Formats: sequence, C-alpha cells, structure tokens
Amino acid sequence: MKIANRMDRLSESITIAITTLSRELKESGKDVLSFSAGEPDFGTPQVIKDAAIKAMDNNETRYTAVEGTPACRKAICEKLKRDNGLDYDNSEIIISVGAKHSLFNIFQAGIEEGDEVIIPAPYWVTYPELVKYSGGTVVEIITDDKSSFKITPQQLKDAITPKSKMLILTTPSNPTGSVYTKEELTALADVLKDTNITVVSDEMYEKLVYDGSCFTAVASINEDMFNRTITVNGLSKSVAMTGWRFGYLASKDKALVKAMKKLQSQSTSNINSITQGAAIVALDGQADKDIESMRVEFERRRDIACELMNKIEGLSVDKPNGAFYLFVNIQDITNDSMQFSKDLLEQVGVAVVPGVAFGLEGYFRLSFATDEATIRDGISRIKKFVTAK
Repeated sequence: MKIANRMDRLSESITIAITTLSRELKESGKDVLSFSAGEPDFGTPQVIKDAAIKAMDNNETRYTAVEGTPACRKAICEKLKRDNGLDYDNSEIIISVGAKHSLFNIFQAGIEEGDEVIIPAPYWVTYPELVKYSGGTVVEIITDDKSSFKITPQQLKDAITPKSKMLILTTPSNPTGSVYTKEELTALADVLKDTNITVVSDEMYEKLVYDGSCFTAVASINEDMFNRTITVNGLSKSVAMTGWRFGYLASKDKALVKAMKKLQSQSTSNINSITQGAAIVALDGQADKDIESMRVEFERRRDIACELMNKIEGLSVDKPNGAFYLFVNIQDITNDSMQFSKDLLEQVGVAVVPGVAFGLEGYFRLSFATDEATIRDGISRIKKFVTAK
C-alpha cells in the first residue's frame, strides 16, 4: 500500500524514540538511567483512584457525550473560574484524549494550507509537527537562556505577517520550565491587539511553579485575550495521571468548538467514561494536598539537580521556575546535541533529550521527575562523561 503523502510532513517524536530506546536497553540488561520522559514518578492520588472505582461500581461505563459528561465539563468550568478567574460554560469545553489530542483538534479544525503559526523555540516537540501535518507553516521565534527562553514583544511584532493565524504560548514551558509573568503576558497582549491571531495557551504545568512564582493564565490578561485564547490543559503532569489520558480545552469561539466537536465525533468520540468520573475529583480540589506535596518534592529535586549540574565544567543551567525539566547549556562543549545525547547514552547509560528536538541546538533536556538517588547518580555519570571529553 502506498502511504499517503501527508505522512511525510510528520517526523517521529525524538522524545518517545529515546525513551523507547532507553527502555529497550534497560530490558536487555544494560545499566541505563532515563531522564527523557516527561512523566511524574508518583502514583495517582488515592482519592482519584477511589473515584474511578466508584464510577465503575455505579456503572459509569457507557458512551458519554462526545465532548464529555456535563458533570465533568462543569467541574472544568468551576476549576477555571476558581483558579484562573475565567468564565466559561459547558458548551465552551471539550474533553479529549490528553492535551495532545486537544491540540490536534485545534490545528485540524483551525488551520488552512499556508496559514502561519508562530511558535517560540525551544518548543514542545509536537507543536510544529501537528501544525505541518495540518497544512500550516511554522514561524519560529528563537530564544535562549539570556532571556529565560521567553519571547519579547518586539520579537512577536516582527514575526507577525498577514498570514499569521495562531500563536502558541506555553507557560510553564516544556522543555525549559520558564514561566511568563503577568506583566510579560500583558506586553505580548498589547502587540496582539487589533490582530486576528488566535492564541493557543498550553498550561499543562500550571500547578508546578516554584520559588513563590505566581501562575497567570494567558486568557486572564484582559477581555481581548480572553476572547482570542484557546486554553489547553489536562491532568497528566500535576496530578500524575499520564496514563489516564485526560486533556481539555476551553474557548469562547463557538464556531471553532463546534468544528472540533464534529471532528472528534468522527475520530475518538468521547474519552474513557471512568477517567471522566475520576477527573472530577482531581478538578474540584479534593486532590490539592497531593498536588502540593508533589510540587514541593519537585522543587526540592530541582534545587539538587541544578546545584549538581552547575558544578560540571562546561555545562550550565538556569534554575527553572516551573515544570520538571532542566534545559542544560552544552555550547562550551558542542553544538551537536544529538551526538552528545547518543554518546551519553552509549558511554555512561544516561538518556536525555537533545535540544535539537525542541528546535534549539546546544542544549539537552533532563527531567527531574524521578527520585533523588537517580538524579544524583545520573548527574554524576554526566560529569564523568563530560570530564572525559
């Protein structure tokens, strides 16, 4: 069978490829420490698991509405109001199979051939792939550690053309952990005023912010941003529910929501009904103590990882304000992050993701969503590797 030409637009996820390779090496008996996957090592909070059991006992095991049950969408609306000051109703919410599915729906329903989508780099590996698959053109804004990997209003202004359709913002960021302040978002909002650009705001790591940082939802900046922003979020990272596959989006654009609902009705239809029952507990605050305990532990691990990494000559990393990644600068050693990462895995058994996967050479991403002993062992191996170069 001849494969459809549109598949040529997609590249395999380097993150998943490295995670798979490291797992295979480990299963074959090799001593491998993997820091490549963005997955908490904590179990899903018991209160959420109990809610899933209750949903099954109540026979909540049938098809639901394509966009999710009324109760689950109501819980999302209440969460957005309580945590972010955003007013949505049930009809403006779609629950999907993870945030990646939400993004797929957005780009498939909203992008025409040739539409430009502005993406700050470094970026999550999936953004440009989904844009290209949908027929869009990626316009990158390059950042670096000097600006804490955040775009400036002037950079955004310079990137806008008559073909600009969307802007993707991620706060906190994967892979850098950068968090936009309210003032920084307000300055970007001023640039977008009087344009027709839709903002796609990925806020998956919203609950994981450190050093007393305050998370600001992009849609909360002002009424203009509220109306032009599609908020994308989920429960995978902050509530340790990666395998449950729960993501959602909120948008005031009723025509777009209708189109995405139609698309989902002909692809996955509703997500797992039991997951929806469990998600309500994660959304309504019953798991907040568990979320906070995980956040505190992530912050502690971040501090350890940053201190150890910055003691390695030739490497440097700024302490991230959110998420659970270090984006480590290796430019004093090499700009070939792919070769660096391959050699690191082969020679000392440490799996990281090369910066090129995120659109920025001269860096690698290390996830500190693992236990302290593994972090210390892994960074010790990285030091041994770098010292021997």
